[in-house]
Amino acid sequence: MTVLDWIAVDWGTSNQRAWLMAPGGAVIDSRSSDRGMNTLGPEAYESALLDLVGDALPEDRAVPVVICGMAGARQGWREAPYRAVPCAPPGIAEATRVETADPRIDVRILPGIRQDRPADVMRGEETQIAGIFAAHPGFDGTICLPGTHTKWVQVSAGEVVSFRTFITGELFALIEGQSVLRHTLSGGGWDEAAFADAVSEAISHPARTAATLFSLRAEALLHDMPADAARARLSGTLIGLEIGGARPYWLGRPVILAGGGALGAAYAAALGAQGAEVTTLDVRTITLAGLSAARAGMQETGGT
Repeated sequence: MTVLDWIAVDWGTSNQRAWLMAPGGAVIDSRSSDRGMNTLGPEAYESALLDLVGDALPEDRAVPVVICGMAGARQGWREAPYRAVPCAPPGIAEATRVETADPRIDVRILPGIRQDRPADVMRGEETQIAGIFAAHPGFDGTICLPGTHTKWVQVSAGEVVSFRTFITGELFALIEGQSVLRHTLSGGGWDEAAFADAVSEAISHPARTAATLFSLRAEALLHDMPADAARARLSGTLIGLEIGGARPYWLGRPVILAGGGALGAAYAAALGAQGAEVTTLDVRTITLAGLSAARAGMQETGGT
């Protein structure tokens, strides 16, 4: 049987992901649950972690657990204070150690990064950035991390220099679920041409956005616009607004896009249409790479 060396955990707002790691960096198993920060009080984190990985823990030693993400938030398991930019992605030396009731786990939570002007914060993405640095040493340019709250990050000389967060994904969910447009957007299809047109329109005419959004409803009522075209146009409008607002980050700079699935493909298409130089990486791969870099730091400093 493969020996469990340590456990990597990405703890988000709505879910948790864990990788059981063997010596040398091989993944024994990966697991996930919907027990994110939104569902837990501070006293419930240890049991939530044990529910996910407890069956794999040996009885004779403590297994190191390296966690990134919202477990370190003020409302999380234990607050891991932010580091301020400019800074390198925080490593194990800056991690917060959590006392646990179960002696089989040795828990460290990595801190996030803060920016005072303009005010911004990240938790979890800093570990993805560390993973990108591990895969692309010496990269200078921009990192785009699509998600519910997309991050645009300027990096240089191994440090995060500045970043901005766009709540584009959350806006899409709110409009899709609660606005009058919800009647127009039902269905899971996609129209690439409609998406591309909407991106271009939003970048060129951002002041028209409120009218553009209502026109989706009118087009469906009067001209039977399909739901897949409406969804693509909504996504393209919001992503186009974001890309226009983030222009200082990507214009004339190489961009690493860390995202998977349809969302990552949408950002890559939108940026490519603007002539941006984009390299796409898998977000789960770089998250694990960042957690692995932190684990290596633990071993270098004499940790377990």
